[in-house]
Amino acid sequence: MRNLFIAAAALTTAFTTTALAQDLTVGVSWSNFQEERWKTDEAAMVAALEAGGAKYVSADAQSSSSKQLSDVEALMAQGVDALIVLAQDTEAVIPAVQMAADEGIPVIAYDRLIEDPRAFYLTFDNVEVGRMQARAVLEAAPKGNYVMIKGSPTDPNADFLRGGQQEVLQAAIDAGDITIVGEAYTDGWLPANAQRNMEQILTAQDNKVDAVVASNDGTAGGAVAALTAQGMDGIPVSGQDGDHAALNRVAKGTQTVSVWKDARDLGKAAGEIAVALAGGTAMADIDGAMEWTSPAGTTMTAKFLEPVPVTKDNLTAVTDAGWISVEALCQGVESGPAPCN
Repeated sequence: MRNLFIAAAALTTAFTTTALAQDLTVGVSWSNFQEERWKTDEAAMVAALEAGGAKYVSADAQSSSSKQLSDVEALMAQGVDALIVLAQDTEAVIPAVQMAADEGIPVIAYDRLIEDPRAFYLTFDNVEVGRMQARAVLEAAPKGNYVMIKGSPTDPNADFLRGGQQEVLQAAIDAGDITIVGEAYTDGWLPANAQRNMEQILTAQDNKVDAVVASNDGTAGGAVAALTAQGMDGIPVSGQDGDHAALNRVAKGTQTVSVWKDARDLGKAAGEIAVALAGGTAMADIDGAMEWTSPAGTTMTAKFLEPVPVTKDNLTAVTDAGWISVEALCQGVESGPAPCN
């Protein structure tokens, strides 16, 4: 009889937990959907939420920090139990964290830092991404004139990346081997803005540029477009995100590296963490969580995933992982690196 009661209690607990999970709703506020990778993040996130029995609702801020605040309010009005926020502007979005905190709703700062200890920070190690970008470009062009095409000035990741890049390049700068002849932020991470910045730098330098450290694949695409117009495609250019177009450029030889941050892993982690936090798990008890101090001195709970630099030497890594098909990777490539040979 005692065993029967225990079994019944266990069954009741399991049923209650499942029922609670089925009642959870997680709201996601996207800064925009203009970049290829966010759709990949979303698919992995939705799958993880569904596996945890949670409903997914979302809003697209369309690159507007003010719309993002109203989006968060609208998501909260739908009764969400947790929020995942890809910040358009790290400072402008802080009132959204305050609104959520007032309602007891946990917030995940997704991929981009929100400087608030009440938000759980989930991202890749972006300083290391910057190091990886600079290492690959420096190996390809150990001497010459460098251009730094940075990310959005409202995104802390832009400066994390730039800091990592400088760590790697500093010794070569000090030795006089390389000179940074141009540097610009890219408003909104928009490729068109990166292309315009690159064009202006090329004009100012009379095309005397030997390498470009661009901070993501979108800005890399803009830089490559400007270089191609001057007949300079093929000089070393960095990027990140593993965008399909960028990986194709790596195969063609017009981009040197794309630091691959598998968005499927990040989206999956966000979904799982959101379900856990909504269910009452403390931030510090999330698997892989650590205490982290931001450059501004804010102590936060964070989880960092590991990036992988993809060059012509390891392109098979992305096809083997099913990230991109061989056909898409090798489109227009003639006698390129494996698997395009």
